[in-house]
This record gives sequence, structure tokens and C-alpha cells, in this order.
Amino acid sequence: MRSRDWLTDHRRNAIAHRHLSILQDAGFVVLDPYVGVVDPAEWLKLDYLDWDLSARIRFAPLASADGDLNSDGFWASIPPRADKDGKWVESQRAVAPTLVNRVEQIAARHGRVRVIELQPNTYADVIYNMHRDPNNMLNPEGEGEGWVVRSFMQLTDNPDSLMVLRHDVADPSTEIRIALPVGAQLVIDSQRLWHSVWHVGNQPRYCMVTSVESGPALEEWILQRNPTTHVAQQILDSAFARHMEDEAQQRRAVRAAQSAAAVK
Repeated sequence: MRSRDWLTDHRRNAIAHRHLSILQDAGFVVLDPYVGVVDPAEWLKLDYLDWDLSARIRFAPLASADGDLNSDGFWASIPPRADKDGKWVESQRAVAPTLVNRVEQIAARHGRVRVIELQPNTYADVIYNMHRDPNNMLNPEGEGEGWVVRSFMQLTDNPDSLMVLRHDVADPSTEIRIALPVGAQLVIDSQRLWHSVWHVGNQPRYCMVTSVESGPALEEWILQRNPTTHVAQQILDSAFARHMEDEAQQRRAVRAAQSAAAVK
């Protein structure tokens, strides 16, 4: 699906939900950096779970559907429900009180809260792994129900690493690259935008990600932090970018063919 078709479909699906006008044009905002101090022990001493077969990503759940140590979507809980009203994992909450307080400062309904541990990767990996999140699966339609988006807070200082966003996964001209120094804060409609992180370095990157409901509380929290979509773009060498794009799209095509064959 091309970007314009996706945006039309996104708006059609979102029309019955409350959503933030500040996210409507670009689908994201960059906020002022977090100014508090977080002891690295708060994320390093958490319990982490492997993610599928990937050796590059692990998740440390802070809040889950049932308060257990799992990173599953709320639609997989019993009974299945929307990604809202997450319950703190008490053993993790005790390790990371500052991070918990940061989430509670938003004062909006939150769902899953997780710390992501990401190993270094390549630009081709990023394009290959770009995805959109099913944040609003089972989100009930109706007055007062907010569209679920995601808040990102960078924990480690990785100024050369980039959050990579695209409106169309197959069109590099729609790409936006956002640097990730310590404390960087973003709010992204990650069901609308394709996204992934290009982590440059030799140590893991850590970031807290929160599913949060759109509404007055989230809007006020965003507006207090000088939201903008005007960010400096790192210029990539054109030959390098084209080579990485070709490699990634070939890998995506192989994966898609394998998936199609598996369901026959």
C-alpha cells in the first residue's frame, strides 16, 4: 500500500477515536530532552526477555496486561483487550522507580511499558526491520476512547544513532531521521508510521517505550515540552543509501515470499 492510501486508511480507522491534532500532519513530534537523572542501574538490573529469534533485541517489561513478566500484546491476554490500563510488574517497578515516575507524570492511560535493549545494527537492517505497531487492536470505538500512540525516551547517549521513520516503507524520499542523544523524547503514531532504529556503536542502546492513550492529559504533557517536527537530517552518501536500500528491499521480498508460501 502506498503512503497516501495508508494515510487515508489510517484516518478512516481513527475517525471513531479521539486523537491529537498535533500528530495529524507528520505523525510524530520531538520534545525537549528529559532533564531528570536516571541511575543506569534502573535499566541494567531489570529482567529482560528475548524477542522471538532475534539476537539483537530484548525487552524488559515494566507494565504488562496482567502485571506478570511478559511482553505480549494485550490482545493476547485473557480476556483479550486494548493496549491500555497496563499493570506494573512489581519486581521491575522496584528496580526502576524513576522510570515509573516518568510514565506516571504523563497522567494518561498507559498500556505496555518496556525498556528495549538494542544491539548495534546496519542501515540495511533498519530498513528490513521497519514495521508499524498494532497499537489499536481491540481499541473500542466510541466517544472518549483515545487512539493509542507510543512515547519513546532515550536512556543511553547514542547521538550517532537514529530513529528512522517512513510514511511509505518502499519510498526512501519519505524518510525522517531523528538523532538519539541521552534523554531524547519522541511521541509517534507508530501504527501509522513505519519505524525502526539504526544503532551505531559498540554497546547496547536502551530506550523506554510506553503505549499511551491520546487525550487531554497526553496533549498537555506534549505541549509543555515544546513539540516540533523540524529536526536536522543527517545526509547519507547516495551510493551507500542506494546499496543499503536495495539489500534491505531484497531481504523484505524474500521474507514476503516465504510468508506467502507458508500459508499455502
